[in-house]
Amino acid sequence: MLTAVLITIAAMAILVISLWIWGERGRYLASTTAFFSEAGINLKSLHGYVYGRWTRAYVHMLFGSMPGKPNEKPAAAARKLAETYHAKVLTHDNARQVVLLNKDIPLTDLEQVVPYPVARNIVLKGPPDIVAFECPCRHARPSHCTPTQVCMIVGKPMTDFVLEHQPGRARRLTQEQALDLLEAEHARGHLHSAWFKDAMMDRFYAICNCCKCCCGGIAGMKRGFAMMTSSGYVASIERALCAGCGDCVEACPFEALHRNGNGVELDWGKCMGCGVCEAVCKTGGITLARDERKGVPMDVRSLV
Repeated sequence: MLTAVLITIAAMAILVISLWIWGERGRYLASTTAFFSEAGINLKSLHGYVYGRWTRAYVHMLFGSMPGKPNEKPAAAARKLAETYHAKVLTHDNARQVVLLNKDIPLTDLEQVVPYPVARNIVLKGPPDIVAFECPCRHARPSHCTPTQVCMIVGKPMTDFVLEHQPGRARRLTQEQALDLLEAEHARGHLHSAWFKDAMMDRFYAICNCCKCCCGGIAGMKRGFAMMTSSGYVASIERALCAGCGDCVEACPFEALHRNGNGVELDWGKCMGCGVCEAVCKTGGITLARDERKGVPMDVRSLV
């Protein structure tokens, strides 16, 4: 509790200092005003401002608060912080459909799609405004995957906020460029995930393209933080087509596949339905199958 209070006090102090600097330099006023106009001025929005303004430092702090070993109990303050920061795993097709959106979709309280106590809202305007942003998770690692500008901020005012507050780390994408980014990351064996944060106006604000080497959400899942929820699908293995090569075992971000003799078996409970295994399977022996026990997919075509 004390740690959380200290973090809040520090965040507010940083905000006050930053506002004083802006008063001297007159920078970034438009996007900051738009952010607070929509989010209001409260502890949650101040938290969101700090996160959006100093994303790398924020994520680095979050990494440092995680336990050092799998199954090691996380600190209470770290768990409380993680409870405000969640992702919905997306299939490649579902991620593409967000980029291809051609109509507004204002939705709230999507408990089946995003089963968290906070951050359940989706507010999308089609076609969506999209900005490519340097991945803070990759930059937080001493040795990281490349390329690094693979996070996709979706929707105003956060797109404008990131472009103005972190120049050089972000660029606006056309629809075609956004689709190309998704395709390239999919080809690298990285999963797509839609991120929600209660400090970001309780709504969806980004699509991340996550590698198992660097992603804080995947690392958190392995260490007891329930930060990601299933796509609504599960991997289905056609044993007659399985070559037993083990490529899928190596690629799976959640360690849901393991060798069994000359074939591969699935740990249903660990599978998040990301489709990485399907993408790397050369024989077509793995496909994604809809599984109602895994929740409802975030498919914007059906969210009306």
